[in-house]
Amino acid sequence: MASTENTHRRIAVIGGGLAGLAAAHRLTELAPTTNQPIDITLFEAGARLGGLVGTEQIDGYLVDVGADSFLTNKPAAVGLCRRLGIENRLIPTEPRYRGALVLHQGRPVPVPDGFQLLSPTAIWPILTSPLFSTWGKLRLLMEWTVPRHAHAQGQTPSGDQPTALVDESLADFARRRFGREAFERLIQPLVGGIYTADPERLSLAATMPRFLEMERDYGSLIRAVFAQKAKDRKRQKWTDGQKSDSLESGERSMSSGARYGLFAGLEGGMIDLVRALQSQVESRCQIRLNTRVTFVSTGNIPHSNDVTADPGGYRLALDDDSEQNFDSVIVASTAATTAKILETLDPALSAELRDIEYASSALVVTGHRLSDIRHPLDSFGLVIPQIEHRRILAVSFSSRKFPNRAPEGHVLLRTFVGGALQPELLKLDDDQLRDLVRDELRDIFGVGGTPDFTRVYRYERAMPQYTLGHLERIARIDQRIQQRPGLELAGIAYHGVGVPDVIANAEHAAESLISKRSPRARAH
Repeated sequence: MASTENTHRRIAVIGGGLAGLAAAHRLTELAPTTNQPIDITLFEAGARLGGLVGTEQIDGYLVDVGADSFLTNKPAAVGLCRRLGIENRLIPTEPRYRGALVLHQGRPVPVPDGFQLLSPTAIWPILTSPLFSTWGKLRLLMEWTVPRHAHAQGQTPSGDQPTALVDESLADFARRRFGREAFERLIQPLVGGIYTADPERLSLAATMPRFLEMERDYGSLIRAVFAQKAKDRKRQKWTDGQKSDSLESGERSMSSGARYGLFAGLEGGMIDLVRALQSQVESRCQIRLNTRVTFVSTGNIPHSNDVTADPGGYRLALDDDSEQNFDSVIVASTAATTAKILETLDPALSAELRDIEYASSALVVTGHRLSDIRHPLDSFGLVIPQIEHRRILAVSFSSRKFPNRAPEGHVLLRTFVGGALQPELLKLDDDQLRDLVRDELRDIFGVGGTPDFTRVYRYERAMPQYTLGHLERIARIDQRIQQRPGLELAGIAYHGVGVPDVIANAEHAAESLISKRSPRARAH
């Protein structure tokens, strides 16, 4: 057959959330490097792009309705902002309020300085914290003497080939290494604030593998932290007083709680990123809003007038009863939606996707006069242990994290409800959720008066649960995808839930698609 290299390659991106936009944008960046023109069509079932990422202006408040920040030590998000020309809109978190609170016996107390989710980086803050009993402090510090897991024996930083990581639930790992008090009073709420998950089922290897690596390589997380500090001090001596980038990164990673100095936001909220992506994608792709893809199958459309349609490509059925042919497809939807779309194409792949669990949550956003609140709100937010038996998961003090989120003399609070541990609360209607949050904020922080505004945002089955066995399931999904040339998946369900993870995963899907020879180019 004659070469058809100059024939346009048609690529569909299904889903217009952050993952779909990032994938489509990366495709437009890579298009000039290919040996054939590329036509990209993005399908979004809703009326707008951005998915769960968005920002609203409400009575002088700037409200991020999804993620409000992202880690900068993972390069994908910052790199994308740079390529989009909005790097100058990145803003750091407010240094005055860096840190977090945790509820203890009904009152907010500071998270000990230097506690990194699963590992303390300083001893004195632990010893002086009111969070733990004397025995709890001793048990936490005894982590240094706790032996490695039986399956992680024998490997140290000696240059030997490391053994494979053996998965364990976050709860089991934390209790085994630090004891029950540290887990229940601090580790569980810190992790719960990120994943809205049940730590008894949460896979450590899928969510925070570096802690398993620290145990495997050093035998102790505390020992690993102090070994890293020693390396940093040695590196500093070689810089003649000038901190290198790697040292600065290492020192920042030792900051308190969730490494707050490593977070960044955008001046206009996260909508800045969505708008920049949308502007680039709209200029180079066809956008189909309010258009749902009902299923994907192989082959060209029967009786189609498109004589160039590749029978090895993909056929998309749309909810307006029309069908279209594409050479390649990136599906950037939730796992459940993706499973439904791909059920005709690959039932085994669809079954694996359906097995990825999701949790639902609600976000209740409120604006208040500072004079109506007894607590100083002198941090970025509060996390709440399950053992406190409260009806909220966490509260983010958004206007303490970033400037211009609230009018002068006012504060913006984002309160999270539900998650894997309290799914029953999502059965409440919006008025009941407003009352619930009002009562909890009054009891915990002394919030009085009438809020300037209250908004309720619901996220039904929005947060994937990386339960034990997640990595094995993703490996099986990846194997099925490899058997489908021209098909890629992107989104929050697979390789990380943070904004940088989602962007990196989406861009990898686009790069993988382009690096493979297109079905039509193979038909020579």
